Amino acid sequence: MKLEGKKIGFAFTGSFCTFKKVIEELKKIKKEKAEIVPIMSFNSYNLDTKFGKAQEYIDEIKEICDKENIIHTIQGAEPIGPKKLTDIMVVAPCSGNTIAKLANSIIDTPVTMACKSHLRNNSPVVLAISTNDGLSGSAENIGKLLNRNNYFFVPFKQDNPITKPRSIVADFKYLIPTLEKALDGEQIEPILL
Repeated sequence: MKLEGKKIGFAFTGSFCTFKKVIEELKKIKKEKAEIVPIMSFNSYNLDTKFGKAQEYIDEIKEICDKENIIHTIQGAEPIGPKKLTDIMVVAPCSGNTIAKLANSIIDTPVTMACKSHLRNNSPVVLAISTNDGLSGSAENIGKLLNRNNYFFVPFKQDNPITKPRSIVADFKYLIPTLEKALDGEQIEPILL
């Protein structure tokens, strides 16, 4: 019950293949009696994919979070820090594109603005990586964030070493334990074998 009463920013980015798993974890967080502030990137809010229709995900997230709206614009995300709307921020799934932007301070999406705004209060950001280039192009950016204050990682591992040898994905069952530890300023083992 460590999450009870906590204000959790929950941001989705475009790794659509993991949405169903992430939504199951979102339900568990809600059962912990946390207040959830839902946030979606431009792509996750607008794109229909083979993994589902954007509007169906929007409706489901709003229902789980018991919110009428989802933050999905840069302008909507900017007040998060100044108004202290969140105690902790989670980006799940966190795509390679978002990792690169966070690692290099590029703030041009609702999710990157939400993280930047939230970080101004010296509060934790939890990243649940899901990217096909985690062991290639995104590796440098992951390394930067692993060494940066206030960033915490849901333990991740190689996705499929045979067909996707450079792909990594968070083990979403560790999302709640990672949030709990991050609230205490601690990182659980970030890399699974």
